[in-house]
Amino acid sequence: MDFPPRPGSSRPRREARQSEQEPLPAEPQPGDAGETGEYEPIVEPDAAPGRGRRPGSRMRRRGGRRSETLARVLWAIPWIVFAVVIVAAGGPIFAVAMVGLAWAAQIELFRMTARSRPFEAAAFLGTAGMIAAAYFGSSFQILLALVATVPLMLVFALLRPSLSNVTWSLAVTVLALVWVGLPFAHAVLLREQPLHGGALLVDVLVATFFTDTFAYLGGRMFGQRPLAPQVSPNKTIEGLLIGTAGGVLGFWIAGLYQDWLSGPEALLFGFCIALIAPLGDLFESAVKRDLDVKDTGRMLGPHGGLLDRLDAVLFTIVAGYYLALAIVY
Repeated sequence: MDFPPRPGSSRPRREARQSEQEPLPAEPQPGDAGETGEYEPIVEPDAAPGRGRRPGSRMRRRGGRRSETLARVLWAIPWIVFAVVIVAAGGPIFAVAMVGLAWAAQIELFRMTARSRPFEAAAFLGTAGMIAAAYFGSSFQILLALVATVPLMLVFALLRPSLSNVTWSLAVTVLALVWVGLPFAHAVLLREQPLHGGALLVDVLVATFFTDTFAYLGGRMFGQRPLAPQVSPNKTIEGLLIGTAGGVLGFWIAGLYQDWLSGPEALLFGFCIALIAPLGDLFESAVKRDLDVKDTGRMLGPHGGLLDRLDAVLFTIVAGYYLALAIVY
């Protein structure tokens, strides 16, 4: 579909989409404070085409980038401390923290999908039930808690005056349970593993962080071939390869002082995590592009929403638990 330019704008008409089913990406507005999501930030032109730059414009942009980097660091420090504290504490403290974080992430999803009228209470109850099952039971009890939410959603559906569009409500509720609730339950499963649960959880988080960071840096420096242009135009095959190497390195470094994990096992574990992490990133990018949003929220300030930062972790933490059962235990 071809959209005319906004009144007073000299921007050319947007090119026609290749498919009417492909939604238009969110268009950042001039003056946005930098990039916090998947889309390129808009930088105000220094001057009209053919004219020179305004004096000091480059300096202002550099100053803005420095201030944005400082803001990101200042926002990240308390969250890193929070993560270290709850992982070190483990037990009920970690389980309760996982319930709170899962609910916060689900709230972001429900805000983006408000038109579908999801059964939020059912998702919250089901998520808390799965995390409690992970703490007191096993993966089998998690499955039972997940299945129990199906009749619970039916009860909430029947309480509505009309069943119009109820399928959309059910679909988004199930998405919140499986995409968000289930990984947080597996985080509890992994942390509660005997002897090395906390260390393995840290290893998975470090490998995921290294994968994401190396992929970003590798894509910026060497990226040429797009990885999935319809989902995330900025991701490249080169970034994927460099990110994979970084994830393996991160897991290996995190396990240097863990004599119960051999070098080959650490490399294999890290390689699997590094391959799975980009899938979580692409999955969230596909959801955001379909919903036409840039960030899932503002809970983490300049970092965006909680889902923006945990998109890869939601995939790697589940894989990490089952890889731990296969390789370590």
